[in-house]
Amino acid sequence: MRVMVFVKSTEDGEKGLSPQPWTSEMMAAMGRFNDELRAAGILDICDGLQPSAHGKRVAFDGTRRTVIDGPFAHPTELVAGFWIWNVKDMEEAVAWVKRCPNPMPGPSEIEIRPFY
Repeated sequence: MRVMVFVKSTEDGEKGLSPQPWTSEMMAAMGRFNDELRAAGILDICDGLQPSAHGKRVAFDGTRRTVIDGPFAHPTELVAGFWIWNVKDMEEAVAWVKRCPNPMPGPSEIEIRPFY
């Protein structure tokens, strides 16, 4: 089963705040975690996203299209990064997420969603 695993953003992440010592340690830990995923044959792709201030949204209403510039509200509902994994089932995906280093300097969430 393929799943997309979302690292949810935080207010600090949206502001682009990342204390240097924490960033270096977190990036090294995340690199080791990604190496484990690759070695297990689970990881398809992964990447981090810039804060929403660098993004745009396109709103659809019938034939009209409206471009909305970031930043966007509700940082904890935004995606800061993602993985695409091939796992046996949702339980395996949850087990891997539980092994993941905390991707943010404070409280954070990771969301797992299966593909159709």
